[in-house]
This record gives sequence, C-alpha cells and structure tokens, in this order.
Amino acid sequence: MRHVVVLGGSIAGLTAARVLSQAGVRVTIVEPDGLSGGLRPGVPQRQQLHALLDRGRTQLDRMFPHLTRDLVADGASLGAGDEIEMYTAGARKSGVPGNELVGVTRELLESHIRRRVSADKHVTVVRGKACGLDFAGPRVSGVRYGEPDSGVVRGLQADAVVDAMGRSSRLPTWLEQHGWEAPPLERMRIDLGYATAQFRRGGDLRDLKIVHAVPDTAASLAELGDTGALAAVENNQWMVLIAGFGDRKPTRDPDEFRERMRRIGPRPFRVIAERCDMLTDVTTYSMAHSQRRRFAKLKALPGGLFAVGDAVASYNPVYGQGMTSAVLHASCLAAHLRRGHDLRDPAWAYFEHLAVFVDAAWDLSTLSDLALPHVTGPYPPGYPITRRLFNWINRASIADHRVNEVLLDVVNMKTHPSALRSPRFLADVGRALLPMAGYR
Repeated sequence: MRHVVVLGGSIAGLTAARVLSQAGVRVTIVEPDGLSGGLRPGVPQRQQLHALLDRGRTQLDRMFPHLTRDLVADGASLGAGDEIEMYTAGARKSGVPGNELVGVTRELLESHIRRRVSADKHVTVVRGKACGLDFAGPRVSGVRYGEPDSGVVRGLQADAVVDAMGRSSRLPTWLEQHGWEAPPLERMRIDLGYATAQFRRGGDLRDLKIVHAVPDTAASLAELGDTGALAAVENNQWMVLIAGFGDRKPTRDPDEFRERMRRIGPRPFRVIAERCDMLTDVTTYSMAHSQRRRFAKLKALPGGLFAVGDAVASYNPVYGQGMTSAVLHASCLAAHLRRGHDLRDPAWAYFEHLAVFVDAAWDLSTLSDLALPHVTGPYPPGYPITRRLFNWINRASIADHRVNEVLLDVVNMKTHPSALRSPRFLADVGRALLPMAGYR
C-alpha cells in the first residue's frame, strides 16, 4: 500500500486525502491545527463568507455521498432558480434552472468533511507544522514537521507528498534548497479588501437563499461601487459580505458596514441592513494579489510531488472560485490515479491536466479584474477585443436567459470558458443586443 503525506487540512487537503484513500492509498495529513474542533485558527479568512459553486458542490457529493443533504439537515440552505438573485450594475439577471448554490459557513462545511475524513481507516492525522522535504535522488521521499508543543522536528517517509499549504506555501523555497527550480509565479495586483458580518434572519426574505451583486466596472476607482454577497446560513442567520478596492476597503465599523449595504443597490441588502439584528462583529480580510504557480512550465520536476488548492492558484475571492477549484484539483488527482500513473514518478500528466482548470479560472477572474480602473495588468494578448466581447456578453445576459444560462455555467465552473466563443452562443448574444441602444 502506497503512503502519501498531505501537507495541510484545508478543503484542498481534505479532498486530496479523500480521493487518495478511495484509490487504496494510505494517507497521513500533517496539519498544525489538527482536524478536531471548530474553525481552524490558522485560517485568517475563516470567518468570511465563502462560496461553494454548483460544480464544487456536486463534486463534493460524489466524494462524500449525501454531503449536501447532511449540511441542509444541519441548517445550511440550498438555493435554486428565483431563490438566487444575481445583479450586474444594479440590473437583476433571470434565474437559471439546474444551478444550485449552498449557503453555509466555512465552519460547518469543513466540520462535516473533517469528520468523514477522520473516520477513514486509511487516513491518519498528525498535528504539526511542515518544515521541509526529504529527497532520495530525483524524487521526494518524505517530509519533516515540527511538533506544535515541543518544537521537536520529526520525519515521515512517503511515496509521494501533496502540498495543500495554501497561497503562502513554502514548497518553492524547499525545492530551491534542494537544487530544484521553483515553479514560475504569476501575479496580478488587485488590492482587495472585504468584510463579513452575520445577521438574524428576518424581514420578508424567507424564500431568498443567495444574492450576489457586482458594480459597474466602467466607473472610476473613486466612484466604483462595492461588490456584495449574502447567503442564508445555519442557525437562522444571514452572512453578508462587502468588498471594495484600494482606499475603499471596508473597515470593522458596524455603522459603516450597514451604510455600505444600503448603497449596494439590490433591495435584500437594504432590508437586512435596516430590519435585521447584527449578531457578530465585522471581520475584515485583504488580498493584494491573485496568483498562480505554473508547475507545468517547469523544466524538471521531482517524482512524487503534487500540489492542490491555493498552493497552485488563488483568485480574487469575490468570484467564489476558491473552494470549487480546490475540489476540482482533487478530482484531477483522482483521474491521475485512475489512469494508472505511479505516484512516485514526476507528475507531468497531473499538472498538465490541472492547468486546464487553473487557467480557465484564471482567465475568467483576471478578465473581470482587468476591467477595474486600478488594475494595470499584465494584459493578455488580444485583451481589448476580449474585454469588449465580455462586456457585450454581460449586457446580453441581463436580457436573454439563454445567454445567462451559458454564462452562469462558465462562472459556476461547469463549462469551459471556450463556450463563450462558440458561434451559436455569439449569435444569441447578437440577437439579445439588437434591440438595445448604445451597447458598444
């Protein structure tokens, strides 16, 4: 039985451990906070609203049967159709059948997944902080970790190692220390700040589950409106997120938070701000850059090395791609195992497969970010034409449910972004725009 060490107990690490175990691999998870208890203190954005897109939810249900059902039984909400409201520049888009989103706190979601992974007889959890890799010739042979209480450094032998240590992963440094090249790092500065607070559910919004609103990106930075999102979560609460850029990052001031909710535009934000009790403090988080590490671009790769989740790529969180991407990375790992690849060999096939998902999410999120007035690149080839086309698609999606259905399938990571360039889809966009004036 092969032995794989997974570094990190995040959603990415837990789902990687799950697919490895299902393939008959013995797994050890090394996690500083362990897998017991509530929110992991090592996750700085743990109290923020997190989105789980439809593709991520369905993939999790395959890995953990009936997970959505169990989450709903514990108070999470599952929304579809008119229970989900999406707004662009104040205009509401029509609901799309077949896309379901779950409203749940990260604490409840992780606790359900941790409980199932911890009960797996093929999985062992070690509380510790990874501090290095061991090599045997051209491949990884184990990891070193420090015990949290004593500081004693111990080693674990492994046939392969999975990096799930997040965007601040130390893997690139460890590779360079052993004479290997670090994966090329690409960044885009977004200068984002966001804040979350929880409210008691009330008012006349009983049938509403999820709301997401994005501003008109043609405005100047000083005039750019906030992005807002809210979800009905467990314990009969609303979880509300406000995001802003540059000097307009939200603060912890609860009065300011309510006022920004009122200014977002869509009625549900105003109703909650004016009629619902705020039950928590406002918590804030900031992100300077989106980034991706391009493992498939390396000239040489040690055998037995994998990476998943934010350790590979982390995107502007207002688009909700993070957790779903992590789950899809685990699915790529499962596909790698099904195809019979030896875990001890260089995982070129895995990273090339992974790049399809990473690059699709990156292209979609950075295309939206590059439209923001303060984001200055890097611009991909043909950006002005792509940007103009995406503006047309967004406008057409407000008026035409067929255009909106395809766009939402792409946003929810159910369909590759190339679907937005198909002749039939572009014909639908053109027909939707014909009655409009000034759509250029």
